[in-house]
Amino acid sequence: MKPPILKKKRESKKIHNNIITDDYSWVHQKNILEVLSSPTKLDKDIRHYLNQENKYTDLFFSDTKKLQKKLFNEIKGRIKLADKSVIFKDKRYLYWTKTTEKGNYSIHLRKNLNTKKEEVIWNGDKEKSKFNSPYFGVGDLSVSFDDKVLGYSLDLKGSEYYSIYLRNLKTKKDFNNPIENTNGNITFSYDSKFLFYTKLDKNHRSKEIYLHKINSKTKADKLIYKERIDRFSVSISTTTDKKFYVITSGDHSTNKCFLLPANLASLTPKLFKNFKENITYSLDSWNNHFYLYTNDKAENFKLLKSKHKRKDIFYEVIAPKKNIIIGNPLILKKWLVWIEKENANYKIYIKNIKKNFAKELKLFNDNVKQVSCSYYEKNLNSNFIYISYSSPKSTHKTLLFNLEKNEYKIVKNQIIPSGYNEKNYIVERVYAPSHDNKNIPITIVRHKKTKLDGRSKVLLYGYGAYGSSLGNGFSTNKLSLLNRGIIWANAHVRGGKDCGMNWWKEGKMLNKKNTFKDYISCAKFLIKNKYTKPKQIIGMGGSAGGLLMGAVLNEAPEIFLAAILAVPFVDSLTTNLDHSLPLTIGEFKEFGNAKKYKKHFEYIKSYAPYNNIKKQNYPHIFVTTSLFDNRVLYDEPTKYVAKLRQYKKNKNFLLLKTEMNAGHGGKTGRDSSIEELAQEFSFILKVSGISN
Repeated sequence: MKPPILKKKRESKKIHNNIITDDYSWVHQKNILEVLSSPTKLDKDIRHYLNQENKYTDLFFSDTKKLQKKLFNEIKGRIKLADKSVIFKDKRYLYWTKTTEKGNYSIHLRKNLNTKKEEVIWNGDKEKSKFNSPYFGVGDLSVSFDDKVLGYSLDLKGSEYYSIYLRNLKTKKDFNNPIENTNGNITFSYDSKFLFYTKLDKNHRSKEIYLHKINSKTKADKLIYKERIDRFSVSISTTTDKKFYVITSGDHSTNKCFLLPANLASLTPKLFKNFKENITYSLDSWNNHFYLYTNDKAENFKLLKSKHKRKDIFYEVIAPKKNIIIGNPLILKKWLVWIEKENANYKIYIKNIKKNFAKELKLFNDNVKQVSCSYYEKNLNSNFIYISYSSPKSTHKTLLFNLEKNEYKIVKNQIIPSGYNEKNYIVERVYAPSHDNKNIPITIVRHKKTKLDGRSKVLLYGYGAYGSSLGNGFSTNKLSLLNRGIIWANAHVRGGKDCGMNWWKEGKMLNKKNTFKDYISCAKFLIKNKYTKPKQIIGMGGSAGGLLMGAVLNEAPEIFLAAILAVPFVDSLTTNLDHSLPLTIGEFKEFGNAKKYKKHFEYIKSYAPYNNIKKQNYPHIFVTTSLFDNRVLYDEPTKYVAKLRQYKKNKNFLLLKTEMNAGHGGKTGRDSSIEELAQEFSFILKVSGISN
């Protein structure tokens, strides 16, 4: 079977005195947002082409079916299928989740503290069976403060248009009809009579917050807040002391907050602090004080505190640190608990509020680690918290930590049924000098039998956008590659906050190319230091990480054996110019505004993967997308593959797989997710010449 050929319909447009021609722009339907709601709106020629690409991809994978099955069994065999989460202690109930041997979705349970009666409040597999839908995306699951009502949100396409359902937990019956076209988030009122939800507008943006009375019709819902700044999205949350609701409106780089009283005596939100460009903050309330977590005059964040009656006077509770991100803390009566991130590594700190004494909790001995913390119970007088801990080679552990006594017990330890010995693996943290002499952290994991003689394959993973950092946690999935001699490396490139807020700033807007140069520098470092050699590196990234992959493949294809681009943001210039798309205007502070500013246009055009495809050799490439993805629309990867197939000079594999019933995160359900991963790994192994 020959590769499919997408028909050409040349279109030209003039932007900032530049003429842009595009043979495949027709793939972006004018009613593309309607397609996300109804697949019948998809152009028949586009559907035919996507189906042909899927057939071509299936042909490539036809000789890997046994390998995929083997990988599937390996990955699934490392999961304790019948498992149970740690317990959260409410005032009247214990809450937890569990999974089963055969189920693909979680089961949520609770036990009454007085009667000891146990009940199932949500069974994902049974709920899915009620809907005739191949896709079953669960958004939010929340129980009202009086423990009587379950709120849950579902997306049955993958387009992230969530419907909210409310269920009487006594009768197990749902109230009325669902609330449609929401972002899926559920916030109950403290008296459990109402819930707040966020409505999506025609461009799939979170712009309005409504108040819904439980067991009433949606037409009676009250509009509480409407955001009129185009690039801002809205959300609503509760405060720790249950005295306020906080409405937050903003984008990635700035925001403003409003307050509503707990009793809802007034439904007019009061502005707490207006937005200031490049300044972000979050707001909480506890013990008659407001807590302000902000980067105002503190690049890497700090925590401030003020009395309710004097919110204009703040004093510092947690001081900022240079090049170290201060995490938003858990607030307890006696304690503050937070995470700090330095050089792509994580530490946990506690502070005794009364004694004004802070210290790091030094747990275990891994030089590279991942830690997080969460509440053990709703009672904030508690001295107990949960701490989650792992490293690239150490399995996940959940500790019940006694802050008062400074001691802990392990209440959950990850079990790997098929067996695991962490002594078989080596973790390294190395630093690659980039083009401007910045040292880029690389976290490397390999099997102890894998020799550093320059002949190994390396999977080099990267992201580098929105201030998102790559974690250092344990993943059983990687073992299928590590055990076959492939080295796994995470490149902590600029664009994330791995090394502080400035790390993000130096990888966005007119500094975006630093992200790509950092990644290439990491690849060259691994070659120079005998981890691998040219044409032995497999690049991997998804979404904005797909932008990274597309850019580096244009710039330095000779480095790579292959690359996987998952739901990749590869037609970034076209998307940036279209202000009707869901995410574009909210990302002006991340990538720029090419339509308004010539400088931004020229800069984005200089690196956008689709616009910079060249007549040159490219490595083996596997691109995935989903028809109902509203974050990176299917047309981007489709156009990219079609143009790349036209320009590339060699016969290396170029594959496009479109999930016809999924969204940005791919298929839902445990087994389906493992199947997708097994296929990606089989691609890596096939092009690497590893057959078993």
